[in-house]
Amino acid sequence: MTTDDMPGRTGAGPTDRALRVVVADDHPIWRDAVARDLEEAGLDVVATAADGRAAVDRTLAVAPDVLVLDLNLPVLHGVEVARRVHEDLPSVRILVLSASGEADDVLQAVKEGATGYLVKSAGREEFLDAVRSVADGCAVFTPGLAGLVLGEFRRMAGASPEEDDPQAPRLTPRETEILRFVATGMSYREIADMLVVSHRTVQNHVQNILGKLQLHNRVQLARYAVAHGLVDPSTDL
Repeated sequence: MTTDDMPGRTGAGPTDRALRVVVADDHPIWRDAVARDLEEAGLDVVATAADGRAAVDRTLAVAPDVLVLDLNLPVLHGVEVARRVHEDLPSVRILVLSASGEADDVLQAVKEGATGYLVKSAGREEFLDAVRSVADGCAVFTPGLAGLVLGEFRRMAGASPEEDDPQAPRLTPRETEILRFVATGMSYREIADMLVVSHRTVQNHVQNILGKLQLHNRVQLARYAVAHGLVDPSTDL
């Protein structure tokens, strides 16, 4: 996304208008441009922050749907911001928007609770779609990074294989089917259309799966699916 490519967007739906977003970036021109993009798309920018401590404090204070987070922040690094926000308010979805596409940065951010990761070269519409998708619980990554994340989860699972446990939670066939779709990055609406059920039914199934597996987000579901051979790690999220 470029700061000089800021055309207005019309036709934002009710869901878009309801989304509340915090933007954390130490570059004032970029931060203002991102906030303007979001507001022109009908989303509600409820706070901005120029450093990591402010990002944590303001996010916890306003409890947005999505935190758009740069990693290279003063005072507290973005990875530490993600960790603190995820620990204290796990309902907040975290979308990293960073100049870095380095593997270490991506993996550390995801491990600390980021639901999505885009590099700043992403297009405006790609960014806006990512914010909406992350708010809906989808894991969203710049092309090429999803395979990196799933590959790391597979490596970690191989390093510490889980043995069969008769006390382990058992998913129903429909829950297993939905888990596979979720792990490959399909949105709830796409899953609902494929299975010819309601969006709410899919949401309820996902909540049941999270509860049974004692997990908290879609990235953790993807890791579980890879570790148990339910999805190929080369498949994009």
